[in-house]
Amino acid sequence: MRRTRNSPRTCTVLRSLRWLVALASVLACASLPASAPAQGGQRPVEEVVATFSIAAFDPETGDLGVAVQSKFFAVGRVVPFAAAGVGAIATQSYANTTFGPRGLEMLRRGTDPQATIERLLADDGDRDVRQLGIVGAAGSVASFTGDGCLPWAGAHSGEGYTAQGNLLAGPEVIAAMSEAFETSSGDLATRLVAALAAGQTAGGDIRGRQSAALLVVREGAGYGGFDDRYIDLRVDDHEAPIRELQRLLDIRHAMLAAERSRSLLEAAASNRGERASLLNRAVEEALSATALDEDDGWSWLTLAEALLASGDLGEAGAAGVRALSTDPWIKTAVLQGIDGSVEVIEHLLRDEAFRSAWEALPSR
Repeated sequence: MRRTRNSPRTCTVLRSLRWLVALASVLACASLPASAPAQGGQRPVEEVVATFSIAAFDPETGDLGVAVQSKFFAVGRVVPFAAAGVGAIATQSYANTTFGPRGLEMLRRGTDPQATIERLLADDGDRDVRQLGIVGAAGSVASFTGDGCLPWAGAHSGEGYTAQGNLLAGPEVIAAMSEAFETSSGDLATRLVAALAAGQTAGGDIRGRQSAALLVVREGAGYGGFDDRYIDLRVDDHEAPIRELQRLLDIRHAMLAAERSRSLLEAAASNRGERASLLNRAVEEALSATALDEDDGWSWLTLAEALLASGDLGEAGAAGVRALSTDPWIKTAVLQGIDGSVEVIEHLLRDEAFRSAWEALPSR
């Protein structure tokens, strides 16, 4: 059955009507209690992924990622898409989630970000309410904001990144995000979250805050090396989602620091010439892990092992005691061969404080 096309005049009227209905829906819901149901005949306001996001590329590591915040439940299930060595995509404002996988496939085949956007929108009857930001594998960028996106809506692109948003307090939100990303230090994930925080400080989503997400991809850096999801964090419903996202990122960074510490300890065991330097770095990484997440007992045990290898039994014992008090299950895991090193524990038992803490715990 042939699909008929509306005249240009009719399309203009329809776009205006859709924009007015959507805006009325947003304003009406903003004035109602949170529990009030949507009124019949209106397009559900929860479909409007009014938000601000940033998609970016790190030339030093090759990492690609997207960070997003919105007054919308579980925004991480809708907006961010990325694939290592391919690109990163943010799709929002009455988001078409097929743009994520379809866009990545186009990028994979060599289509540049601008052409990818044009192809995605070519047959989209709702293109006027779509918003997209795309970064390619080498840092090329493009964005699109439909004329029907709820104001304020717009985007800014810089070297290796594109920031975009709709239903924002104003252009200062995107400007603040861009400045923060360009001037902040740290890895890509840190800079992406810094951009979100700056956007929120500048006014953010005019409806408020609810959810946030962060996706960073790196080849083979996912769990067990089976995928590319290096950092994949979501805050689905929280009164301060960006702050909570930062807390989760600190935990993830702590895990990564502990992993680096253990890798350095393994390297030190087989490299006598650089042993001292490797052990110092192992201690530094373990200290970083415990500072970022002081509630992780395994990070404290990694620090104990690094200090022990460096010849500091007293400090190693103290770190071991902290490990056991934080996570008593460590004793069971070690004794049952689930995790940890019996040899390390045997050496730590030479420290009186650690031995007392160890013996006080039941064996399960």
